[in-house]
Amino acid sequence: MWADDEHLVNGGGMTVVRVRVPASTANLGSGFDALGLALGLYDEVEVATADEGLRIEVHGEGASEVALDEGHLVVRAVLAGAAQLGMAVPGLTVRCANAIPHARGLGSSAAAIVAGVAAAYALAGLDARKEPGALQLAARFEGHADNVAASLFGGLVLAWQDNEQFEALRLEPHESVRPVVCIPEHPSATATTRGLLPERVPHVDAAFAAARCALAVQAITTRPDLLLPATQDRLHQDYREQAWPDTMRLVRELRDAGVPATVSGAGPTVFAFTSDGTLPPGVDTADYRVLELPVDRTGVRCD
Repeated sequence: MWADDEHLVNGGGMTVVRVRVPASTANLGSGFDALGLALGLYDEVEVATADEGLRIEVHGEGASEVALDEGHLVVRAVLAGAAQLGMAVPGLTVRCANAIPHARGLGSSAAAIVAGVAAAYALAGLDARKEPGALQLAARFEGHADNVAASLFGGLVLAWQDNEQFEALRLEPHESVRPVVCIPEHPSATATTRGLLPERVPHVDAAFAAARCALAVQAITTRPDLLLPATQDRLHQDYREQAWPDTMRLVRELRDAGVPATVSGAGPTVFAFTSDGTLPPGVDTADYRVLELPVDRTGVRCD
């Protein structure tokens, strides 16, 4: 991946891991902070331990926006993982090749966190996907487990929290599910869109959301013919419409055309379930980058 891999692998006292981490979409309608799906769009990160110092290189998405010091999210996650494992890391070289758009609702921050945690575990000779502490650490960084669990385990995840303990159940999506994402040029801030949500919702809407979230699990795994009703939402999307009105315009246009579409995570990307990787003709996606993305079924990988 990098021009001077030979130097890094054979340099004095260095240990190198290479991480490939998938994007994710969360909520999938009414599954707010509960459902996540891993997508076949990947950031690649290389982490090398060193005797001292910190060197960071970032290429691709977000390269001009992210911190190039101890505040870099991958670095923070590596160091937190190392501390959790009792492993000394006096110095680091971190190189990122980013393909996941930042602040678009495709789990870029969750992917960075998972990449760093997985790298720390790999440096200790452990597979983060098999270690319960990895999910706990990643979810504490993110504040909830849906995106990080999807990037960690792949497939569909159902995430929840018991007191301070984060949990996630991985499920296998139906083989006919072929996601399409519509990515706008302009970003959205999760903190801003969360601030638009009410502290309370009507009981009827809560009941609607619970039923649709349960139905979504069934639809995504075994009954894709139910995806259109399963992805209906009254819990969060309409409340945030002022943050991304064109996103909701496209969601409604797709749904009116029979396509199960939702806001991806905190937006503004639009996520659609399809069976053939295409959207209906006539749907206005002129201001969006439209990508067919496979479901990622393996989660984060370290070499």
